[in-house]
Amino acid sequence: MREAHATEFDDFVRTRSVALLRVAYLLTGDRHAAEDLLQEVLEQMYVRWRRLRTSPEAYARRALVNRSINRWRWRSRRPEQALGDNDGVARDHADDIALRQAVVAALRTLPPRQRAAVVLRYLEDLSVAEVAGALRCSEGTVKSHASRGLAHLRVALAGSSLVLSAPTHTGSAR
Repeated sequence: MREAHATEFDDFVRTRSVALLRVAYLLTGDRHAAEDLLQEVLEQMYVRWRRLRTSPEAYARRALVNRSINRWRWRSRRPEQALGDNDGVARDHADDIALRQAVVAALRTLPPRQRAAVVLRYLEDLSVAEVAGALRCSEGTVKSHASRGLAHLRVALAGSSLVLSAPTHTGSAR
């Protein structure tokens, strides 16, 4: 029976680790910190896999958000410093790279809960209810954080030639 659980966990890691790493990167702003964060969460999940296997992705997202916020608390550092303002990446002038860099830089300026709401809601395309579950808050709080975060991102990106329009979703649950 133990091998079956290990196989299920391995399959989960193989199929979802890239998407979870993207979430971790957007929450931390640093590739190495994101890899460390995801590794910690996966270790935690492996130990608890028998209880988590019904909804592992929701648990993983919630754990990523919680651990990323706790890292700042533990280090008593400002979010800008924890995100590694100077990643040392050579600047590429291709439009998609420039857009990605501008958005990540703008995300770094958001408070942790607003960043988590924007990342999970619009970049991971989760519903308001799913984000509320991941952040352990009400749906209204998610909407408020996401709205304020998007407004801040619009201001931050207004100086560049990039325009951030409000994402539109159909249906009232999203």
